[in-house]
Amino acid sequence: MAAFELQGKIISISDTQTFPSGFSKREFVLEAMDGKYPQEIKFDCIKDKASMLDNLSKGDEVIVHFNIRGSEHKGRHYVNLHAWKILKGDGGDPDPATNRALSSLEAAFDNEPDPLDRNEDEPPF
Repeated sequence: MAAFELQGKIISISDTQTFPSGFSKREFVLEAMDGKYPQEIKFDCIKDKASMLDNLSKGDEVIVHFNIRGSEHKGRHYVNLHAWKILKGDGGDPDPATNRALSSLEAAFDNEPDPLDRNEDEPPF
């Protein structure tokens, strides 16, 4: 199934819910503009994805990447939006560990010579 993304402002974040089976989830609501009327859309972060919300707070502008999941229970059908990646509105990752890892990777390549920066008289091999 295709993945989707939506940009908006976080208007609420719930506490983590843990069920007797060990399953855990955390919900948040995003306010997204749809024409001139804002829409309040609830997302779920399940299992280990619940920690993505730890570094976010109400009012943050984010981009949410999510999948749509549907299920049936006792003759009723339900639709859930499962977030699997949340980026701050500027495109940055809210997880500082990810930012540190990317900075280290970028620094490792800073000393590499530019392959396009060569003398025109030299062969390209």
